[in-house]
Amino acid sequence: MPTLPLAGLRVLDISQVMAGPFCCMLLGDMGADVIKIEPPRTGDSTRHSMGFRLKGEDSPGFLALNRNKRSITLDLKNDEDREVLYALVKTADILVENARPGVAGRLRIDYDTLSAINPRLVYASISGFGQTGPWAQRPGFDLIAQAMSGILSSNGFPGMEPAKNSIAVADLGAGLFSAYGILSAIIGRHTSGKGQYIDASLLEAAMGLSIWETTELWGTGKPPAPIGSANRMSAPYQAVRASDGWFVIGAANQGLWLTFLKVLGRPELQEDPRYATNANRVVNREILIADLAPTFLERTKQEWIDALLEAGVPASPILDYGEAVASEQAIARDMVMQVPHPVEGEFRALGFPVKMRGTPQEVRLPPPLINEHGDEIRRELVEKGLLHPKTEAAS
Repeated sequence: MPTLPLAGLRVLDISQVMAGPFCCMLLGDMGADVIKIEPPRTGDSTRHSMGFRLKGEDSPGFLALNRNKRSITLDLKNDEDREVLYALVKTADILVENARPGVAGRLRIDYDTLSAINPRLVYASISGFGQTGPWAQRPGFDLIAQAMSGILSSNGFPGMEPAKNSIAVADLGAGLFSAYGILSAIIGRHTSGKGQYIDASLLEAAMGLSIWETTELWGTGKPPAPIGSANRMSAPYQAVRASDGWFVIGAANQGLWLTFLKVLGRPELQEDPRYATNANRVVNREILIADLAPTFLERTKQEWIDALLEAGVPASPILDYGEAVASEQAIARDMVMQVPHPVEGEFRALGFPVKMRGTPQEVRLPPPLINEHGDEIRRELVEKGLLHPKTEAAS
C-alpha cells in the first residue's frame, strides 16, 4: 500500500469525548502515529458514557472515535508519568488537548512548557469558548455552544420549543477546524522550522459554520428565526408533503425554478410577481409553499421524485439512518465498514468520508483497549534513550 500522506508524523492525543478524539482520528486515518494518553483506571470518559454496549466494556461511542490509535495511561499529576509525557513530546509533531483553560498550565503540560522541550511541536487546545475572553472558564459542551452561538435560536420550526441540531456540529466542527489548523501549521513549519499554538473552540466552530444565518442577520438587521427544513437563501428548497408522505426539493436557481414549474404543470406561477426571482420567492416562501401544497398532494412522493430527477431538478426521499447507511450509494462509497477488535471481534463503523486515490486509507489499528500499548510505547522511548529504564519498569 502507498505511504499515507501523514505517515511519519506523531500525534499525542490528550483529549476526551468528541472534538479532540475526532480530530486525532482524522489525522490517524491519514497515516499519523496517534498515541492516545489516558488517565489511569478510567481512561477516556467516553469509554463508559453510553447507555448501551456491544460485547466489551468500551462504549460504541468510544469505538467510533478512536481507531488508528495506540493507548498509554499516564497520571499527568504524577512527576514520573509526566516525565514519560515529556519524553514523548521530544518525538512528537502534534499534541491535542481539551482541558479547561488553565489546567494544562497547572499540570505543566502547556504549550510554553512543551515547546521549550520541542520547538517544532504544533500544539492544539480545544475548549468550549477558547483560551481568552470573559467566557473562557465556562464549561463547554456541544449543546451549550449551539445555544450560545445562535444555532439553537434558528433551528427547528417556528413557534416550537428550541431544537438542537441532532448532529454535534460544534464538537465535530471544532475537531475539523482543529485538524485544518494543525495541518496548516505543519506546512508552515517547513518554512519557519517552528511549531505553533492553535486555540480552537466549540463556540467558534459553531459560529464559523453559521454562514447563511449571519448573512441574513447582517443583510436584514434581524436575527434569523427557525424555518424548519427550508433554506435561508433559496426557495423552494425544503421538505414538502406528497399524497403518501414527505420528500425534499431543491429548485435553488432560476433555471431550476422554471423547469420545476413545468414538471408540476404550474406554468402560471412564472407570471406571478411574488415569485419572479429567487429573492422574491425567499421573501414569500410561506405563500409559495402554500400555493404549491395542493399540487404535491396529487401524486406520491416517489412519483414526484422520479419526475423531478428526470427533468434535472434536485429531489430526494427523506431517509432515516438505517436507510441511509444501507443505501446503494453509501454501499458503493464504502461508507460502512467492519472494524476488527480484540474484544468485539468486529463492529460496524462509518467509513472514511474523504477518498484518496493515490493513498487509500485503512484501519491499521482498531480502537485500543485502555493502556494496550503502554509497555510498547515505553520500550520505544527507552530504546531511543529518551526514558530511563527504571521509569519504564515503574509502569
